[in-house]
Amino acid sequence: MRTLSTAAAAFACAAFATLAAAADYPAPKHGEWVARDFKFHTGEVMGEMRIAYTTVGEPTGEPVMVLHGTTGSGAGMLTPAFAGELFGPGQPLDAKKYFIILPDSVGHGRSAKPSDGLRTKFPRYNYDDMVAAQHRLLTEHLGIRHLRLIIGNSMGGMETWIWGTTYPEFADVLVPMAAQPTAMSSRNWILRRLLVEMVQSDPDYKNGDYTSPPKALKLANVFFGLATSGGNIALQKAAPTSAKGDDIVKARLAAPMNADANDFIYQWESSRDYDPSARLERISAPLLAINAADDERNPPETGLMDAAMKRVKNGRLLLIPGSEATRGHGTTGNARFYAKELGEILQTAPRRSM
Repeated sequence: MRTLSTAAAAFACAAFATLAAAADYPAPKHGEWVARDFKFHTGEVMGEMRIAYTTVGEPTGEPVMVLHGTTGSGAGMLTPAFAGELFGPGQPLDAKKYFIILPDSVGHGRSAKPSDGLRTKFPRYNYDDMVAAQHRLLTEHLGIRHLRLIIGNSMGGMETWIWGTTYPEFADVLVPMAAQPTAMSSRNWILRRLLVEMVQSDPDYKNGDYTSPPKALKLANVFFGLATSGGNIALQKAAPTSAKGDDIVKARLAAPMNADANDFIYQWESSRDYDPSARLERISAPLLAINAADDERNPPETGLMDAAMKRVKNGRLLLIPGSEATRGHGTTGNARFYAKELGEILQTAPRRSM
């Protein structure tokens, strides 16, 4: 999905009640659960780790899970462009039929994160830890051992690939979006690394013991957002001159941002060792991968996605053509581009039991 900036995520949470009231689906509900003795991939163990989540619909409905992008949250997925296109009556994920679960990944939203107090002593989590926490939330707290669908955007899309290779029988359908099942690399990783370096090199960062947000935090976030999301055609239309480009930069720098620098660094660094490629043959559920042709982080011309999809026995790729209406990596935040195909795979995919 479009990777939400912290400012955007904060706005989404602030507008949560308004969106819920205006949307044509049941009001979302918040929940929290504490996972005991949670073991990270590093071997570190947290005695009590909070996992937050949002649900839409009733627990009697068929369960589906929706996974958010980096710096976002489950509630941040409740936008008119996403939930408004999918969760309403007659839509592909009709909340009167489905029980929709939107977890806050480890280090995000209301789940446990460095800013809770541990700062840089918080375990260095990765995407495998996020999936392990989601699995425990579903099975130990919500009592769910099988899902009709797992769908995720950006980081959530990468988590969906991990779900398919780690728990191949857990879901009937997998829909990873704005993501590739290949090693974190190239521009995608290089710019994430620079993003982290920019914040850590700010004298105000003080090795994570800052008393006020480092000034580089907002600049780094705006830089990364413009460099890796937005779409070539759309940005050219929005900024045909340097003056128009200046206006965009000024507006983004003026927008509020309430991010914590340690949270921010951990969130972006958590992708470093992402690479489910060795286990793609394990995926058994029907899989619909959805990417945009103008995705800056996952450019299709590398051929990586095409090669990977040949190893997914029940998989197919929907590549959304670039246009003035698309937003590069942010395109899949708008469900109108794929609501039809999502509905079709849910109608045709067999129901499996664990």
